Amino acid sequence: MSKPPILAVSVGCPSGVGPEVAVAAAARVTTARCVIVADEEVIHRAAKVRRVSLKRFVPVDGVRAARALRPGQIGVWTASERVSGPAMPGHPNAAAGAAQLAWINQATDLVTSGLAAALVTGPASKLAIATSGAPHSALFRGHTEHLAERLDASEVVMAFASKELVTALVTTHLPLAEVPDAVTADSVARSTFWLVDLLRRLGKKRPRVVVAALNPHAGEGGLLGTEEGTRIAPGIQLARGRLERAGRVADLFGPMGAESAIRLTVKGDFDGVVAMYHDQATIPSKLLGFGEAVNVTLALPIVRTSVDHGTAYDLAGTGEADARGMREAMELAVRLAK
Repeated sequence: MSKPPILAVSVGCPSGVGPEVAVAAAARVTTARCVIVADEEVIHRAAKVRRVSLKRFVPVDGVRAARALRPGQIGVWTASERVSGPAMPGHPNAAAGAAQLAWINQATDLVTSGLAAALVTGPASKLAIATSGAPHSALFRGHTEHLAERLDASEVVMAFASKELVTALVTTHLPLAEVPDAVTADSVARSTFWLVDLLRRLGKKRPRVVVAALNPHAGEGGLLGTEEGTRIAPGIQLARGRLERAGRVADLFGPMGAESAIRLTVKGDFDGVVAMYHDQATIPSKLLGFGEAVNVTLALPIVRTSVDHGTAYDLAGTGEADARGMREAMELAVRLAK
């Protein structure tokens, strides 16, 4: 029998719960072998907090060592950038910001080099990274945007997947005032196309996708906004054409008021919903499946999944952080990598 695939895991902020949930999930996942990218000290401290035997951790410094990992062993890849001084739980500093960016980059490189089958990321601090002073850190706004630039992806789409709801976003980390201008026919078509692709990979042969409106009541015939008619509806048409050219069959609906689109998707009338902006997707996603929903970056040349929660500095070091989300992210990464 072939060995389980290798996942490259960046732990996120060393002062948050990322290292703890990464270690706890890696210790329990059976469908993959994990190579965790971080300082050895950070990993060992997290292992002690979560009561994972240090004997399970094996230093990995190349393809041969990674492929030699046995089920039950957890690889440790010590990145070039280390946290200078102790990483205090709940208190990130510039060194922690620089380190987590380096760990993201190193874990990504392990996938692009072929050592790992997929990338799984822990919760990072956007502020700690952006203010760290590390090269190319000032413009960091999140994994999605950073990976798109690093991997030279012409398109990128943020999505969330759980048993209750699968949703893709048209816009990601933007101030709300900038969202209307960023909702274009092209951006709607892009997110719709890649949500269909994700649903097909999750087993839906003919996905039913509903596209949410931007404005209340889908604009109320233009009374409450015109984006539904001028941007979203044309975007749905563009998506239909793109899907047809790609030979992919799907049923598209909308634009529909967001509350109805999400409610009917959860009910089962649709397989997924395209949301216009960040909180339109994440609020219902986290209400329905917090701790289990998985953040998936679509349209990248690699598979990347992540937890749907933040650094939770208030829980760091307590051992109480729920690791289900990280384990779900690992399980989904394996599924998509196939």
